[in-house]
Amino acid sequence: MKKVIVGISGGVDSSVAALLLLKQGYEVEGLFMRNWDSSLNNDIKGNPDLLNHDICPQEEDYNDALKVCEKLGIKLHRIDFVKEYWDDVFTYFLEELKKGRTPNPDVMCNKYIKFDLFKKEAFKLGADYIATGHYAKMEDGFLKKAKDSNKDQSYFLCKLSKEQLENVIFPLADIEKPEVRKIALENDLITAKKKDSTGICFIGERNFKNFLNNYFPNKKGNVIDIATNKVVGTHNGLMYYTIGQRRGLDIGGSEDRMFVVGKNLEKNILYITYSEDSKYLYSNSCLVEDVSFTSDLRPKEVGCKFRYRQDDKKAEITYLDDNKILVRYDSAKAVCPGQVCAIYKDDICIGGGIISKLYQDDKEMTYVI
Repeated sequence: MKKVIVGISGGVDSSVAALLLLKQGYEVEGLFMRNWDSSLNNDIKGNPDLLNHDICPQEEDYNDALKVCEKLGIKLHRIDFVKEYWDDVFTYFLEELKKGRTPNPDVMCNKYIKFDLFKKEAFKLGADYIATGHYAKMEDGFLKKAKDSNKDQSYFLCKLSKEQLENVIFPLADIEKPEVRKIALENDLITAKKKDSTGICFIGERNFKNFLNNYFPNKKGNVIDIATNKVVGTHNGLMYYTIGQRRGLDIGGSEDRMFVVGKNLEKNILYITYSEDSKYLYSNSCLVEDVSFTSDLRPKEVGCKFRYRQDDKKAEITYLDDNKILVRYDSAKAVCPGQVCAIYKDDICIGGGIISKLYQDDKEMTYVI
């Protein structure tokens, strides 16, 4: 009998993943990862949701994971990756924000924690395979989109290597979310009605500005209309804004008509436009660096995705070297440096990397940091 170690998070998806593997005849054990020290910068005053908790949400997740494993009759292991998460994921997150970019810590957590450290620990425990509750599919050695297009998470897995994806099972590949909830209810799992987690991977739901203020002092600066070069307001710190943002700006003036289009780190300026059709919001190519490939496929005509749940956009790739590509596409709105660009050939995710530069008709958009 083959042994599978499942990443049990205390949520419904990983709970059902473990259940399905048991029904398929695998020997199953769970492994809970503690990746964040919940005592760090616990901004309760800024997060009313935390006021009703007798224990921190992370410990609640562990208790739920324990109850699920007891219900399923499987062993639950626990491992601490707090230092590694800080070094490999959270530090990256902070450094990218300092550069005025838009990082995706969930993608890096998958690359450096869940499918690296977790996998190594699982094999120490005698695993033949690892499994997670991701909505994705491994088929014929290729990473593919899940059946549930609304929940497909292949975007977050795009920076995994071919080696990292070996001996990996995604039990929810062909199941849609409502069915996952139904299975959990039918099997009386405590996580059946638990809401999906949001916020930064493993750090959870927090008041984002309050949380970041622990690491960056607020540094107010001018907000400038990029079309007229006139000052139209004051921002609270460049790290709080992302390209294309139009809500929660808190910069004064007619915010309902403002869109963020760029930043100047040296002068601490936030650039905005008053038109959602402004040329300053659109690019048609980007340089993508630190690219990882999930297979040996290297197609020229592809689909690209700049955000989770965004539709694939037709694109053409020029492969510049082993981990750098130029991606050309029809005009796209609010693409940001620091974002992850995932590359697809039909339903196969062939890889992904970090957007470093944006272009309009081969001219670099230097105001977009």
